[in-house]
Amino acid sequence: MNKLANMRHWPERMSPNFGMSRANNSNSNSSMGMPPIHPHQKVTAQGPPPLAAPQVPEALIHYSFNVPFASDLAGPDTEDILHATADAVLRWTHPEDAPDDIPVYELPVHAQNLAQLRKMCKEITQSLLVIEAHVLSTTPKNVRGQVTTVCLSGTAEFVYKTRETILNDTPLSLRCTTVDVDGHLVASLAEGVLKKDVTDFLDEVSVFCGVDIFLLGPKLTPVVDGLNGDVEVRRDQRWRVAIYGDILASEHAKSRVLVHIDRLLGRIVDAMIFELSLHQLVCGRNRKNIKLIESATNTAIYFPPPFSQAYRYCPPNATRRDPQEVFITGENPGAIEQAKFRVHELLSRMRIFVKDVQIPSAKIDSILLSRMDKVRKIIEANGTFIMFPPLASRQNTVRIQALENLHAERSVRELMALVGQFYTAAWWINQPDKLPLPLPSPNDIKTMLGDICANSDADVSFDRLSFNITGSDEAVKAALMVISQIKFVALSAYQIRVKIELANEHKEFVSGKKNGKINKIMGQSNVQIMFDNFGEYNFNIEVLAQTYDSMKQGLTLVEQEMPASISFHVPDQYHKRIIGIGGQHIQRIMKKHSVFVKFSNAMDRGGIGREDEDSRVDNVICRTPARNAQNLELVKSEILEMVDRVDSEFTSQIVNVDRLYHRQLLARLPDIEELEKKWNCKIVFPSTEQASDEVTVTGPQWQVPMCVDAFLGMVPDRHEVVMERSSGLIKFLQSPDFVQNIVPKLKSQHEVEVTVHENSDERAESGAPTVTILWTFTRNNAGGLRDAMDFLQGQFATSGIEPVLIKGAIPRPKSDTFEESLQYFDSKLLQHAPAPVSTDSPTKPSFGDEVARERSTIFDRLRKPGSMSSISSFLDRRKNSSHSATNSFFKGSSNVSKSSLISIESTRSFNAGRDPWNDSGVNLPDDDNNPWSNTRVMTGNGTDQKLAVPQPGDATPRHNARQSADSGRPSTSHSTNSGYPGPLSGSFR
Repeated sequence: MNKLANMRHWPERMSPNFGMSRANNSNSNSSMGMPPIHPHQKVTAQGPPPLAAPQVPEALIHYSFNVPFASDLAGPDTEDILHATADAVLRWTHPEDAPDDIPVYELPVHAQNLAQLRKMCKEITQSLLVIEAHVLSTTPKNVRGQVTTVCLSGTAEFVYKTRETILNDTPLSLRCTTVDVDGHLVASLAEGVLKKDVTDFLDEVSVFCGVDIFLLGPKLTPVVDGLNGDVEVRRDQRWRVAIYGDILASEHAKSRVLVHIDRLLGRIVDAMIFELSLHQLVCGRNRKNIKLIESATNTAIYFPPPFSQAYRYCPPNATRRDPQEVFITGENPGAIEQAKFRVHELLSRMRIFVKDVQIPSAKIDSILLSRMDKVRKIIEANGTFIMFPPLASRQNTVRIQALENLHAERSVRELMALVGQFYTAAWWINQPDKLPLPLPSPNDIKTMLGDICANSDADVSFDRLSFNITGSDEAVKAALMVISQIKFVALSAYQIRVKIELANEHKEFVSGKKNGKINKIMGQSNVQIMFDNFGEYNFNIEVLAQTYDSMKQGLTLVEQEMPASISFHVPDQYHKRIIGIGGQHIQRIMKKHSVFVKFSNAMDRGGIGREDEDSRVDNVICRTPARNAQNLELVKSEILEMVDRVDSEFTSQIVNVDRLYHRQLLARLPDIEELEKKWNCKIVFPSTEQASDEVTVTGPQWQVPMCVDAFLGMVPDRHEVVMERSSGLIKFLQSPDFVQNIVPKLKSQHEVEVTVHENSDERAESGAPTVTILWTFTRNNAGGLRDAMDFLQGQFATSGIEPVLIKGAIPRPKSDTFEESLQYFDSKLLQHAPAPVSTDSPTKPSFGDEVARERSTIFDRLRKPGSMSSISSFLDRRKNSSHSATNSFFKGSSNVSKSSLISIESTRSFNAGRDPWNDSGVNLPDDDNNPWSNTRVMTGNGTDQKLAVPQPGDATPRHNARQSADSGRPSTSHSTNSGYPGPLSGSFR
């Protein structure tokens, strides 16, 4: 216990002069070469005091960790590349002579990063410092791609300083971010060449930000159509700018590309500077404040990443973005000045609440390397700023700033729940003088730690016959399993300790009445379990065992007792109906499913009259031990049965709308707010710097489709049908019957407007002139386009006209009958369906000859020699290295828990007389199929012993794999191989 207690104070001890402060006291006399004067030490004239005893040199430690290179990131499809910056094609594609099955991690860019890391570690090893650094690259079977591990050997101070240097001088977590842009902005489509000023700008941004940039052709985009929510796949007319780089560099380049696109659209660009910690506070919860400013002034405001202070890496010869600089684009200088004035007005009225929390430095590093997407959601939902210390700096203080204390507390609790997803463990080898096998050599230790780290993704250190492990829950358990298979460890006497961090409010839930649950687990699995209070928000559960099998069993049983929860929204007016008189209704549900249910009202969430977002937070929480998690959905469905259909379960649906059209929609903010009130839904636009097309509509399950339909009614769309010009066709289109009867009928019956245009530049393959029929409609009526075209086709047939379609035809929808099998039956009665016509329709397109024909025109002209000098010499001898993945599109998702546990605290609990989180009196039913009934375990002496069947109730374990990602308990890795028993919808904090 003393050793672990001292470990908590490592960050305070790791001062800049940590190595020297132990050799002498920081005394003014010491700095002048004089011996230090100690307290109670008598100084005489006879001479200096006697010399102190020599200090024992600090022991060497071995430390191993993975470097997250993102070596599974593939390059773009070479067939889509229209322009690439210098050496980008060489870095992100394989040579032509490479085999077809060459893995992605052998791309030149990944090989170059690995070579630079090896060079850095070699220089560290050959330096005068007492430390060695080695790099291991492996491809474990259970891991996708290549795993790069660094093994350090030296004193603790130099090891941690070297780790900090490596992580801050290496490009971590490479990513590809994409910006959509209209083709006419970057190319002269008629001439088939790219605009030189655009390509020059991309080359400049690539050098300035230290990224690789590709200009790619159009892509396939899923589109939700109308009230039925069908997913249509259409060919997007926009081109793509793909940016490859590290976290900060790619975001920097993306912002500059977005600003340049605004400049190409004729907007004016300006900037303003203010403190980084105030950016999220200005944006407000869910970016509400900044959206109001953008809609009122018709401007676009681009903020820098909120975590730039935590990452120090900058590509060679590149320039980091000023973390305090905010870009603003607008139609005129007056609009920009108005936006600046509104931002300064918000800043002048701010009253900031600050909260500091202590988090172990190793867990801070784990969050910075793997959980920043979740942290971003926390700060955007609460409108707070979270300041992390620099990566690998071994500092343990995190600061949260908010405009209200309630939002700061919510952010802290959600962050601490995220911290609980990481475990720490220690494996001590006892009686070193009685080891059955000799200790492994330093080289063997490096290899051993590298294997443990590569197969578990945990950080592992070896010091004085003890292993110390840090990582996600699944990573730590995997590391313990690998260590248990090492021969000299398994044959020695040892002790294992695992620490689980959990919120203080769950303490009695896990322990049970009078520690009943914990006592049963200790009796069943021969482990010791201790609770260690160390902070304001969390406490540690320490599990100690003398054998690995006992630890595995005891840890699993403890995890089965940890809380699994699900939260959702029910309007406050239904709470009394659900609870019932004296709580009889909800008590019956709780006892039936052994699940605790708690409600919170507006007062519990901070008072009546707060922001509108508070009215839609999750205000019902259902909690049960993880072994009973399969009953959570049953309880939720029973509760929602007592809620009217219009206020039923809240769900979300994503709608794709061109990001540039978001500005026109935000200008109609009063109309959107009217839609939200009418359908009791919330329409959330993405942030400006995110440059996403996805608009999220959240609300009651039965209301969301209605709201989506009304919202899409505000979004215009168009479709062109090009036909070969003929005298009969022109005569029909100019006839009074077409103008006075057919066109109004298409508008009234199909909600589609038709106009006719002639484009002299567009010709048929035979050279004949063409006629274009332009169909305009709103997105919610896109389904009527096919019917309208069928109606017009019928009018053509009635008039004896057979038009020759060049492009824009809509294929016959695929039938759900057995027509595909009719070709095997030789019958004159069975008619075969005609083959679909190639099309670029926005509704039900098929991509065949039409797409190939378009590629052979504009794309081939863009790729002709001379128009792409930067890559023309490479495309002929490079091949595609990436495999296109099918993007699945979801038209709706299950209800997602988004509120922290603090928002669920209720003073209206019907069980106010006892601790609401203690599940006393709620016992699980007997299970005839008890999975432990026939379980046999290995005891410490190696004998096979049948495990006693526990009594039903609090300690009844269901030993299924635990899925930490879908529960309210603060655990989990991203592993998909583990899961709580029973399905859990949504993603619960």
